[in-house]
Amino acid sequence: MKLTILGTGNANVTECYNTCFVLSREGNRHFLVDTGGGNRILKVLKDAEIDLEDIHDIFITHEHIDHLLGLVWLIRMIGQKISRGTYEGELRIYCHSGLVPAITTIAELTIAKKVTKYIGNRIRLFGLEDGDSKEILGCPVTFFDIESTKAKQYGFTLVTEDGVKVSCCGDEPFNECERKYVSGSGWLLHEAFCLYAEADKFHPYEKHHSTVREACLAAEELGVKNLILYHTEETHLKERKKLYTEEGKVYYSGNLYVPDDGDRFDIK
Repeated sequence: MKLTILGTGNANVTECYNTCFVLSREGNRHFLVDTGGGNRILKVLKDAEIDLEDIHDIFITHEHIDHLLGLVWLIRMIGQKISRGTYEGELRIYCHSGLVPAITTIAELTIAKKVTKYIGNRIRLFGLEDGDSKEILGCPVTFFDIESTKAKQYGFTLVTEDGVKVSCCGDEPFNECERKYVSGSGWLLHEAFCLYAEADKFHPYEKHHSTVREACLAAEELGVKNLILYHTEETHLKERKKLYTEEGKVYYSGNLYVPDDGDRFDIK
């Protein structure tokens, strides 16, 4: 299993892409998690050498534009490939059940009917409830409600064929309701809006986000082996890896990663 970080930034970034990533297995099988805020998703996938024809599973954590709107472009482009006979099988889109009508409506309002006619057959939307499980990339994936107070949002835990647990908490701080899913994860993807030292500058708490400090304290307490921090501000892009790692290692003893867009990891 490989993990490619396609984007690392929060909603307002322009110098990097909005937070999204892809899990991949041999045979060019990919599970895309969130899609960013626009058609730049097509460029970052191209740069990562991931063909649209090889994406058959997409999970959208929640409705915010920096996670959702890239999906419209993927539906359009994959739908066109279906029409041309160059896309085999079906595209499966997973999200919490309340988001299915919104995605369908946005697609039908913005994409030609020759593409949207595939929604419901070759392009299928799966509405999830808390605790639902699916098999994706041949692995069990459990989806859970993070109990956000902003907008309903789901995270997930995937267990690889080697028994490694990969968990995603969405783009909000760890919530105690997630403990039964993410505790003891081999890998945890967690947002870190900014440095704790700059909380007064970026106001993460009022945006329902955490700092590097809180993310690392949570991962340490949960017994996480490898922690990836993303969904950050972009004022420190050149120094971000160094600054975030220095602050984070004060609170977290595991392997701490602060990726740039495009960084890849072997999940083991």
